[in-house]
Amino acid sequence: MTDLFSQQLYQPLAARMRPGSLDGFHGQQHLIGPGKPLREAIESQTLHSMIFWGPPGVGKTTLAKIIAASADAHFESISAVLSGVKEIRESIAKAEEQRDLRGRKTILFVDEVHRFNKSQQDAFLPFVEDGTVVFIGATTENPSFELNNALLSRCRVYVLKSLDSKQIKTVIQQAIADKQDGLGERKLQLDDQALDLLANASDGDARRALNLLEIANDLATEQSDSAAIDITVLQQVLVGDTRRFDKGGEYFYDQISALHKSVRGSSPDAALYWLCRMLDGGCDPLYIARRVARIATEDIGNADPRALELALNAWNIQERLGSPEGELALAQAVIYCAVAAKSNAVYSAFKATMADVQSLPSYDVPMHLRNAPTRLMKELDYGKGYRYAHSEEGAYAAGERYLPDELGDRQYYQPTDNGLEKQIGDKLRHLRSLDQQGEQQRKDKS
Repeated sequence: MTDLFSQQLYQPLAARMRPGSLDGFHGQQHLIGPGKPLREAIESQTLHSMIFWGPPGVGKTTLAKIIAASADAHFESISAVLSGVKEIRESIAKAEEQRDLRGRKTILFVDEVHRFNKSQQDAFLPFVEDGTVVFIGATTENPSFELNNALLSRCRVYVLKSLDSKQIKTVIQQAIADKQDGLGERKLQLDDQALDLLANASDGDARRALNLLEIANDLATEQSDSAAIDITVLQQVLVGDTRRFDKGGEYFYDQISALHKSVRGSSPDAALYWLCRMLDGGCDPLYIARRVARIATEDIGNADPRALELALNAWNIQERLGSPEGELALAQAVIYCAVAAKSNAVYSAFKATMADVQSLPSYDVPMHLRNAPTRLMKELDYGKGYRYAHSEEGAYAAGERYLPDELGDRQYYQPTDNGLEKQIGDKLRHLRSLDQQGEQQRKDKS
């Protein structure tokens, strides 16, 4: 009878293939390559507190464990998702025991550290200060926004990057060949086409690559001892699979920023690429529709008013018809906005005017512009001297003033020479010349 207690607990392939030294670590050569500061710190065992910031599956936890092993330090790990102050205290107690009884340093690794609130993050500070622990935090979010300044100032931030396709393929091939921890005992075969598909689907995430490989291996199990993972098997594994896209997180804002700036830079191909990246990652198309409408007003404005009309039509189609018709309408709007004439004159004028409104006194409405629905108001000269533009030549009351007297002839809106705004600018210059003539005529009469 098999002894259940003698069986080893199951470990996912990604956990079994975790490298134990820098020699087996893939990626991050900008940090751990020869002569790089982090590698030299590890090799010289001059440990310091640090934050690893990067996307999932790039080796943050693995690197922390390698650092602990290279320094013969005790390794304590907690997850901010599952832990609280109680677990922090327990980890600190173990670190103090290692220091006092064994003379060993402790590396306290905190995964998803950005999930801790301010008081929880503050709980680490005294023990980082007195050397009880060497703190290593891992986060997928921007530390500048998510971590307390007090904690951040005591740590060096290292930015980890997604693995490239070549590195992902190496990780996959090693797992297939490894007879002890990988899938090597099974003589698994993976052709180049399937390898490319698996590497691309992994999206720079080594853990994801190994998890997908393990699932594909399970589907191929019933075939033979020399099983093959082909395109058909992988298509089953990747059904409904999406690219990395953290709604509301760092990737989300990076990609919407890339979309906006591609449109502003008149690059329809890049704009369409980032649109598709966001849709593929599960972004709400209505959020994108809202942002495209913003782009149409902020970066195009009156240079091509049709851009806003097209953006609103795409928004409407997305709401009424959904996918895929709405997404195609969004693509049309994005491309149109990218190739349209650009102007931020409306945006700049709005900001400048709002700044004046918020910083200056609330000036009275000039008397001639006030409404006079009652006899008393008329007796008080409300509306007196107002010139009805439609009654004058060209439907324009030359020289009439509409701003508060305190603002004089301030001009907020400065049309560009792009698209329709060139005509708008020409018209405004003509009207201002009429104002000057009217002003001169009044002076001559007086």
